[in-house]
Amino acid sequence: MNLIEKYKIFVVGIQLLISGFWFGCSHGQKAESPPVRDKKYAMTLSNLLSHSVPEIGVNEVYASREKFLLLDTREKNEFQLSRIEHAIWVGFDDFNLERVRNLDKNKPVVCYCSVGYRSEKVCEKLKQAGFRDVKNLYGSIFEWVNQGYPLVDQNGRPTDSLHVYSRSWGKFVTQPKIRKVYK
Repeated sequence: MNLIEKYKIFVVGIQLLISGFWFGCSHGQKAESPPVRDKKYAMTLSNLLSHSVPEIGVNEVYASREKFLLLDTREKNEFQLSRIEHAIWVGFDDFNLERVRNLDKNKPVVCYCSVGYRSEKVCEKLKQAGFRDVKNLYGSIFEWVNQGYPLVDQNGRPTDSLHVYSRSWGKFVTQPKIRKVYK
């Protein structure tokens, strides 16, 4: 094999490597993530999350919410203001597997937070602890309300209030009926 043939094989190899990388990055992972309505929010989620656990869309969860164990991984004050009905608070900063020790590890679990970052990290811990079917709610509670799905307060009554973590994250809540709370 002469030098020109070696060079051609090298160039083709590099092209395949680059196209494989491009295809995996731009088509593989994004195609697996459930859709969200806002394109800027979708791009933010795509870049923010590591996609280390299976993701599930809000429409699928809402349609079959009775079959899932919903875990809220936000801070206690966020959870107390509003949550998805029947969700159990487990927290994030001080998350402890003791909080979930009595839960059925065979029941399908969906974790959520504001946008999905904190819940993704808790999902990873649950999987390591032996929970069999754990998914991250893609877009989390922000996408939940953006799709028009209801929230309840700490007494189980419907509410339109949502803790949006901060103003920079709150911009992704586009549902006009939602009252954004920052404290």
